[in-house]
Amino acid sequence: MAAAEEVVDRVRRAVEAGAVLLAGGGRKGAFVDPTVLLDVPPDATVFREETFGPVVPLVGFSSLDQAISLANDSRYGLQSAVFTRDISTALTVAHRLEAGGVMVNWGSALRAETLPFGGIKMSGMGREGIHDTLLEMTEQKAILFHDALSTPR
Repeated sequence: MAAAEEVVDRVRRAVEAGAVLLAGGGRKGAFVDPTVLLDVPPDATVFREETFGPVVPLVGFSSLDQAISLANDSRYGLQSAVFTRDISTALTVAHRLEAGGVMVNWGSALRAETLPFGGIKMSGMGREGIHDTLLEMTEQKAILFHDALSTPR
């Protein structure tokens, strides 16, 4: 129940700071209504922190640089997404986003089990996935020989 109250409180504070409530915003016991907020101030908690509830905070931007700056101005960096029909824009944004993974034309919840998964900044350390997990469970050792095959004089 306390978690639901926290989600609703974040929504309320965002609206008080200027966000527009487009849908939802209420709760029934421990369940929060799916909520969409428009024009959320970028310093609002509902935008800056992960909200463990069905809340979508929408923040407008006027340029690609501003959008990337807004996305990178976070202490988190697990997954991100970019939607575009221009492959050059997709690659430019993907390279500039500070995230462990970038999905192009798909939501950030997509996870390919055969690829490494993990974040940067405060979104974890290392990667998980078949290859990376095996490396994590392997004790690697380098052994170097110098002149091992040379013949003594």
